Amino acid sequence: MIFKTSKLAGAMLIELQRREDARGYFARTFCAQEFAAHGLPTQMVQTNRSLTRQAGTLRGMHYQSAPNAEDKLVRCEHGAIWDAIVDLRPESPTFRQWLGVELSESNGRMLLVPKGFAHGFVTLTDDTAVSYQVSAFYSPASERGLRFDDPAFAIDWPVPITDLSDKDRSWPDFVAEGVSA
Repeated sequence: MIFKTSKLAGAMLIELQRREDARGYFARTFCAQEFAAHGLPTQMVQTNRSLTRQAGTLRGMHYQSAPNAEDKLVRCEHGAIWDAIVDLRPESPTFRQWLGVELSESNGRMLLVPKGFAHGFVTLTDDTAVSYQVSAFYSPASERGLRFDDPAFAIDWPVPITDLSDKDRSWPDFVAEGVSA
């Protein structure tokens, strides 16, 4: 794996190192030793998978609050997504900043989303499958979210959002430290 730092503190892009031959390729998508060597989480307790039927569908922006905050390792298994993360850690030098990256079956990139970040994506192709490894078990009481169009962040989505859940549409405006953003 090739580990690349991003503009957001703690977030990391990870590219596969493919060993190819006439049959195709082989690549590792997780190695606890390599993750530890880069100061990344090494214990993932759950793997989730989503399938999204239509391009332009948005899933997110989601996170879990403490004590159930989670690191996520996100990978597109089929199709393509534009993945967005927002740093919600008030003590971070990149607080309230966002990053968007394309993850696809063909580019083999993964995104490590640290605890304290909101995460979401818009599908760029029909029938897109995404896999998430997470470091904490899902806790409904800790589930939180941001609206994809919250003016506090002004995420510049690359395609029009054509579908999203009622829950994702209804998150309130972001508030930090008791002050409306």
